[in-house]
Amino acid sequence: MIKILLVDDHAVVRMGLKMLLNTNPEIEVIGEASEGNEGIKKALKLKPDVVVMDLSMPHGKDGLSATTELKKLKPEINILILTMHDDEEYLFRAIQGGASGCILKSAPHDELMSAIESVAAGDAYLHPSAQKRLMEEYLAGVKHDDNDTYNLLSEREKEVLTLVAKGYANKEIAEQLVISVKTVETHKGNLMEKLQMKTRPELVEYAVKKGLLGYDI
Repeated sequence: MIKILLVDDHAVVRMGLKMLLNTNPEIEVIGEASEGNEGIKKALKLKPDVVVMDLSMPHGKDGLSATTELKKLKPEINILILTMHDDEEYLFRAIQGGASGCILKSAPHDELMSAIESVAAGDAYLHPSAQKRLMEEYLAGVKHDDNDTYNLLSEREKEVLTLVAKGYANKEIAEQLVISVKTVETHKGNLMEKLQMKTRPELVEYAVKKGLLGYDI
C-alpha cells in the first residue's frame, strides 16, 4: 500500500485527486493540506510514502519552498511535484529542491498513477516532454548551479526582490505588479526565507551582486 499526502491549495483539486487515487487498491490517501507549511507538518506526523505537492500555492508556503524544507527534515519522503507549468525553469527548480518527480496537472490519469508508483519505489519520474528537454539541456552542456539559491526563486519572487531592493514600499510593489499587498508580503517572506536573509540591506546587497539593479559592487 502506497500512502499518499495531497498538498494543493484548491479543495476541489484535492477532492478529485483523492477520488481518482482511491480507485487504485494499492494507493491510500492518508491526509490533505492546503499549503506548504501545513503539508510539512502533516508529512512529519503521518509519514507518507509520497507527497503529491502542488507547485504554485499563493497563500502560505509554496510547493518549492515546502519541498526543499521537507527534504531537509525527512530525506526519505518522496515528493512528486504537480504543476501546470511545462517549461525547463520549473522543472529544474523542482529537481534542485529535492523533488523525486514532476508531472503536469493535464497528464492522463494512468500517467499520474505510474508517476506515483515510480516515485514510491525510489525512482525518478519526469513527464515525457520534460525528459526530452532535460536530455537536450544535458547534451548542450548547460550547467545549473545547485548552490545558487537564486534559481529557487519564482519569477514573481525575483520581481519582488528587484523592486524591494530599489526601495519600493509593499503598496507600490503591489500596484506595479497588480497584486495585493498581502501577496507581496507573502512573496517577500518566501524569498527572504529562501535566501536566508532578514533585512532590506541584505536584499539590496544581494540584488546588486546579482546585477538586478543594473550595476555591480
